[in-house]
Order: sequence, then structure tokens, then C-alpha cells
Amino acid sequence: MSKEEQFLQGYHAVVTGSGGGIGFVVASRLAELGATLTLMELNPDSLKEAAEKIPGSTPVQIDITKEEAVQPAFAEARKANGQIDILVNNVGNAVSSPFLDITVAQWQMIMNINLLGTFLCCRAALPDMLEKKWGRIINVASSVALKGCAYAVSYSSAKHGVVGLTRSLALEYARTNVTFNSICPGYTQTALLERSLDKIVESTGRPRDHAAEALLRMNPQHRFIQPGEIAETVAWLCRKESTSVTGQSIAIAGGEIM
Repeated sequence: MSKEEQFLQGYHAVVTGSGGGIGFVVASRLAELGATLTLMELNPDSLKEAAEKIPGSTPVQIDITKEEAVQPAFAEARKANGQIDILVNNVGNAVSSPFLDITVAQWQMIMNINLLGTFLCCRAALPDMLEKKWGRIINVASSVALKGCAYAVSYSSAKHGVVGLTRSLALEYARTNVTFNSICPGYTQTALLERSLDKIVESTGRPRDHAAEALLRMNPQHRFIQPGEIAETVAWLCRKESTSVTGQSIAIAGGEIM
């Protein structure tokens, strides 16, 4: 790559949930563009495998739902690679259930993973960016952060919270040269999607291709989003030319959200 294409040379990027799926593809793309990567992931095996595939990256195990685990993890990243310039909050999880069947424990679990974890990681990384007077925080939300979603009330509510957090931070820190944006993908071709299809087949008895078709109908382009499309959007938001883009919720959903 040319020097211009390596525009993230000298920048330290932290990507959570980077042991696979969207997070791994995002981390790989930022590394290609010259960034020094810290990979954060709960699963130690996935973390080790991802780090082996991204030369020079630093693996850090983290449980983003626990305050006492987040600060030490970010301190470890800082010790290895210096102050943090870019944070991509990518950890997420969903449970499909009728509203009246959701327990308080299930509700809190989904809130902790999707919203509390994002809050804790933002709080851990932001001081570095304020000190450097430059930073990018990109929160991976979902298309259901911009609309309602039957049978995924807790997940949709949590991702709405992520969008609200992102917009509020963008206003509070608008004059600091730190930008905050959400990316809101539709159904994306990952292992998580495959597990979702498995659950649909198991719970309904429908053939797998019928289950996939039901999800594809939500996308006017009638296709699943590719992780690389999300990674390219993250990369674009990290460019200096994107400085005026803040507080936005960017739908990558084939026209599902307009």
C-alpha cells in the first residue's frame, strides 16, 4: 500500500469483540491501513486465533460488562501500544423471545452486554483522546436501533440506548476533535447469523432456506450485509476528512432503514 493508503500509521485502535465476525474484519482492515491494533475479546481461544491472523496485534481478554475488568484491560492496551486513538465497540448479543417471557435477568444481561459495556469502554478510552485532541469512537449498533423489533425487545431497546449514548457524547464533546458515530447494520453474514438461523429452524421446524428467506425479505436488496462493508465504513469514519461526521447513525442495511 502507498503511504496515503496507510493513513492510520501511528494510530492505536482498540476493537472489542474482535475474535471473529464483524469485529475481526474491522480490526483486519484497520491493520491493513496502518493502525496498531489491540484486539479485545472474552473468548480466549477466539482471541488467540485472531491475534495470530493479524501480525503485530496485541490480544487482551476482557469482560466488557464488568467495570473492574474494563479499566485494567484498557491499561494493558495502553501499556502495549500507547494512548488510544480509535475505539470500535463491537460486542453485542441478542435473545429472541416474546416480551412477556423475558425475565429480568435476561433483560439485564442484554443491557449489560450491548449498552453498559459500550458505556464502560467509551469511558475507559475517551480520556486519551481528549488529551491528544483527536479521536474516533465508533459504536456498532444495529438496524433495530432505528426502529422497533418484535420478539427482540431487549436487544432493540439496548441498541436504541447505544444510539442515544453516541448522539449525546457527540454533543457533549463536539469541540474536542473527537467524533462519535454509530453503525447500524442489518442482518450480516457472520457466525451469529448462522446461529440465529439455527434457532429459527429449531423453534419453528421450517426449512433453513425458508428461514433465511424470511430474514432476506427485510432487506430491499434481498441480500445479507457483508462484514467488509461495515469495515470500510469504520475506516472512512477514521479519516481526517470525516471530522464533521459525528453523532450519526449510519444504516448499512440495503435500504431497510431510510
